[in-house]
Amino acid sequence: MATLTGKPITQNGLGLMRMTVMEGISDEQAFKVLKTALAAGVNVWNGADFYGTPDSNSLHLMNRYFTAYPEDADKVVLSIKSGLVDMKTFTMDCSAAGLCSFVDNALKVLDGKKNIDIFGCARVDPNVPIEESVRALAELKAEGKIGGIQLTEVSADSIRRAASVAKIDMVEAEVSLWATEVLSNGVAEACAEHGIAIIAHTPLGAGMLTGAIKSVDDLPANDHHRFFPRFHPDNLAKNRELVEELEKLAAEKGCTPAQLALSWVKVQSKKPGMPLFVPVAGARSESRVLENIKDVELTEGDLEKISSILDSFPIAGERFPAAGMKLNEY
Repeated sequence: MATLTGKPITQNGLGLMRMTVMEGISDEQAFKVLKTALAAGVNVWNGADFYGTPDSNSLHLMNRYFTAYPEDADKVVLSIKSGLVDMKTFTMDCSAAGLCSFVDNALKVLDGKKNIDIFGCARVDPNVPIEESVRALAELKAEGKIGGIQLTEVSADSIRRAASVAKIDMVEAEVSLWATEVLSNGVAEACAEHGIAIIAHTPLGAGMLTGAIKSVDDLPANDHHRFFPRFHPDNLAKNRELVEELEKLAAEKGCTPAQLALSWVKVQSKKPGMPLFVPVAGARSESRVLENIKDVELTEGDLEKISSILDSFPIAGERFPAAGMKLNEY
């Protein structure tokens, strides 16, 4: 079985963002989802101290959950992204002092209810060399404040530079049927070289790959993805063509489009020279958790068909708005 910071994991992760952003969900419902996930082997939980407000984000949710269920704390690999000073301006602070402050605040919020298994910057700080950030994280690990180090949306060169300073446990990157960049830009290979797992965020394209979004009106009014280029009406209409082809294949396979999309991410791990991929899909109901963990066997023929679909229906629009793309390294 695969491990992360010494804990056994499966290839099924849980994204915590939608539990605390926008309107969020009640603790009663969130706890049911978290309990269901853990019982199903989904023990890689991915959160951030900016998923929500300073007073109600992933850390606060984890405090409340592990207060209610302290017996679950050691079963979960909790990763927390941080370093974001201002969401509106995408200002980062991944200096040694900044990271120390962010970690201390996270530990204060968690209040001993859960250790931080993995911690890292939400993006590379353009004003701080990555070696400096990683050195600071390594010191925090040595002090026992965090269990491991993560990087997010980084290039292959940055991964290698970081790995020359300290052990990197995971790289968080967008990986999905409409975000395949890491498979061709050297990121996956660099992770494999250094034994780093890739935690695939947004593996369902923010809901697009489930087939549920047919127009921008299908997004909640307060969903920030409305401002993402891929969801602009003209681009969305073009991207629906890709989804429609994937829906046809899912129907042939007797599975949901989401199950097809998540299984495709996971199967990348079986290819030569690839690292472990763990998609972290969001879920706001127990049924969604159980749907997402069902693996679909993808034959070589299926994979060839998917590759042909991707080639025939290229994605329209960047992954993030222009301001956000400036902090992504590819």
